[in-house]
Amino acid sequence: MKVLITGTAGFIGNELAIQLLNRGDEVIGIDNINDYYDINLKLARLDRIKDHPGFTEARIDMKDREPVEELFKKHKPQRVVNLAAQAGVRYSLENPHAYVDTNLVGFTNILEGCRHYDVEHLVYASSSSVYGINTKMPYSEHHAVNHPVSLYAASKKANELMAHTYSHLYNIPTTGLRFFTVYGPWGRPDMAFFKFTQKILAGEPIDVFNYGKHRRDFTYIDDIVEGVVRVLDKPAKPDPTWDSNNPDPATAAVAPYKLYNIGNNEPVELMHYIDVLEQCIGKKAEMNMLPLQPGDVPDTFANVEDLVNDMGYKPDTTVEEGLKNFVEWYKDYYKV
Repeated sequence: MKVLITGTAGFIGNELAIQLLNRGDEVIGIDNINDYYDINLKLARLDRIKDHPGFTEARIDMKDREPVEELFKKHKPQRVVNLAAQAGVRYSLENPHAYVDTNLVGFTNILEGCRHYDVEHLVYASSSSVYGINTKMPYSEHHAVNHPVSLYAASKKANELMAHTYSHLYNIPTTGLRFFTVYGPWGRPDMAFFKFTQKILAGEPIDVFNYGKHRRDFTYIDDIVEGVVRVLDKPAKPDPTWDSNNPDPATAAVAPYKLYNIGNNEPVELMHYIDVLEQCIGKKAEMNMLPLQPGDVPDTFANVEDLVNDMGYKPDTTVEEGLKNFVEWYKDYYKV
């Protein structure tokens, strides 16, 4: 297939591009290489794919309508995976406009490209953050998510609503994936597992929010990418059992629309995660125990039954294995 991926210099987008190129697909990659975190890491990720004969790089910003439209017009991708976004819960308190520009304006440009150039399937990144102050565990796609606690989460919920509208109006198959705390080699420096590793190795204290009482459904990058590929290959369809008197948020009656959680289905306490990380590094952490931060939620726990039933798939990498792989990569990449 010819697949357009937004965010090919990003953590998930880069790994997905590698998998699709390795199986023989053609990939057109969009990324603006912004400076939200170290651009050298982003460029190093791109170095992994830039010379592949099936890869075409487009150094453009999603929020710029004309370049995005020209890209769709020129390449006419069969399928699209939208992974580019302004990420980060806490940063959304500091720079809200970045989330509007990329996550709302940029996503609209992608939807319009899919509409006008007959894209067969749009898969897009949502987030576990959409569950907000929901406390019923495990989180299910069939629960209402009307109470986000950060603009980042609200923008991801908006993406789901926007996708539904385009599926309904223009019969575009769209599938949203609610990612749960993705980690692993080539990961994002703004995420806790990366910061913890950096500081422990440097002998600096780590900030442990909510006094370490978080539970997170940590999901390894390889498991995430396998799930994305399986979903990409199976376009969403209408749900003939959908009931307008009891509307299911995860499906639709006439629109080819679907939402999935993609997590490890096994939440891990943050203190256990840190303990495993210490063992992998071979060094104890000094900790600053701090209260819950604005925009954060105490726990996440993904119900992945739909993903298992519809795609025959369930993530299964343990944090022990995943963190070992990450620490080995980190030490090699940063030569420490």
